[in-house]
Amino acid sequence: MRIIIPRIIVMILVFWQATLSAADLAKPRLEVFKANRELQLFDGEKLVKSYRIALGFNPVPPKERQGDRATPESSYFICHKNPKSQYHHSLCISYPSPADAKRSLTAGLITKMENQAIPKADADKKTPPMNTNLGGDVFVHPNGSSPDWTWGCIAVEDSDIEELYQLVPSKTPITIHP
Repeated sequence: MRIIIPRIIVMILVFWQATLSAADLAKPRLEVFKANRELQLFDGEKLVKSYRIALGFNPVPPKERQGDRATPESSYFICHKNPKSQYHHSLCISYPSPADAKRSLTAGLITKMENQAIPKADADKKTPPMNTNLGGDVFVHPNGSSPDWTWGCIAVEDSDIEELYQLVPSKTPITIHP
């Protein structure tokens, strides 16, 4: 009897996760923990599922500029869903954020005009300018979660992006932690 109960619980959890749909999530949000190589899907404060991830070739520091191969760290949102990306489906992260813009203006990496456009896009929940010296085109995409191999994106397994693409609407918050 001891063995049967855990198996039943596992079967129920597997069935529940297999039937999860976007309609089941009232307040989805994503949390990424770079040090743990983990992306977590929440519904409000309730953890729904965890996914293993890979990061950029330079995984420890936060992204500072185009070509540094680092994954950004801050609060963002999913600014659009790409159904036909190089990696099949992908979720675009709204990098750079207003905080990234402020830091970069002070460092002389972006112009005043770019510094104004980034917070405006954030306030309007639109895609920020991605052709600045800060880089852009940071996505959650498939093609494998090990080892760290991207140019700054967050990579998951192919089956995981299929699930995330279905569950996570545009404008979903995503916070990337060290």
